[in-house]
Amino acid sequence: MVEFGYTLSSEEHPPNDLVDHAVRAESVGFDFVSISDHFHPWIGEQGDAPFVWTTLGGVARETERLDVGVGVTCPSVRVHPAIVAQATATVADMFEDGGQQFYFGVGTGENLNEHVLGDHWPTHRVRLEMLEEAVAVIRKLWSGETVTHYGDHYTVENARLFTTPEESPPICVSAYGERTARKAAEIGDGFWSVGPQDVVETFRDEGGEGPAFGQLTVCYADDEDEAVETAHRYWPNSLLPGQLATELETPELFEQATELVSKDDVRAADSIVTDPDPQTHVDSVREFVDAGYDHVYVHQIGPDQEAFFDVYEDHVVPEFA
Repeated sequence: MVEFGYTLSSEEHPPNDLVDHAVRAESVGFDFVSISDHFHPWIGEQGDAPFVWTTLGGVARETERLDVGVGVTCPSVRVHPAIVAQATATVADMFEDGGQQFYFGVGTGENLNEHVLGDHWPTHRVRLEMLEEAVAVIRKLWSGETVTHYGDHYTVENARLFTTPEESPPICVSAYGERTARKAAEIGDGFWSVGPQDVVETFRDEGGEGPAFGQLTVCYADDEDEAVETAHRYWPNSLLPGQLATELETPELFEQATELVSKDDVRAADSIVTDPDPQTHVDSVREFVDAGYDHVYVHQIGPDQEAFFDVYEDHVVPEFA
């Protein structure tokens, strides 16, 4: 059984539109939504990057049954984990009041978002250490007890959260490599990834339990040429190789790098579905399920979300009801 979800793309839409999209996703029959946590969009053409915790307050008020996850927050560089603990506790409490589940996805972050306060951008090994300590701090504060913590990376003195949910939300750790997948199994309550990464197997083999989230990226349009054009305009960053996504510092640098991505690259990419045939979309979701993901969510690239919702409501969501 798979839980089927929809992506609230904070990089592409203003906050009120994101709330409206969540309401529409609920009416279409999606089980959950995932929302990105960015300070900057990847490229300027995307055009937005609202504060995720404010947007989620709106989603909590306007939806009734929809589960929600953040995919994902870096709780260790741009924002101190004590502040992240307060933000997530408040959001989790809001959704819990409505009987909805909140999932907290965490990762080691990208320089694009985390450099903005002028802090040094650590190596991945150090960022993974910071993430582990940040998760521990957040769990302590979620307990509602007074916390004092003197760690290698963070200090907390006499801090107590007075607004907390009755049950702490699952912390789902993002991973793209073997080492991080092993750490996710050690410290997480679930797994988070973009694309059908095979490291979900490592997470399970290392004893990792809980939900496994994977994101399918699509650009639905009536005509594939239009879909390719839209995806190339708004989301070429997904085709950048290697570690560029974690190391480039500004949208302008991403724009320079994505000049190397052609429309033919988008059309040929396995990571973006541009075929308008709904069966292709159904089959792509099933690839995630076969890879071991039990929570699959779909990112529709571009401004036309309504055409996507119409087709998915009629032809795709019913396949996974």
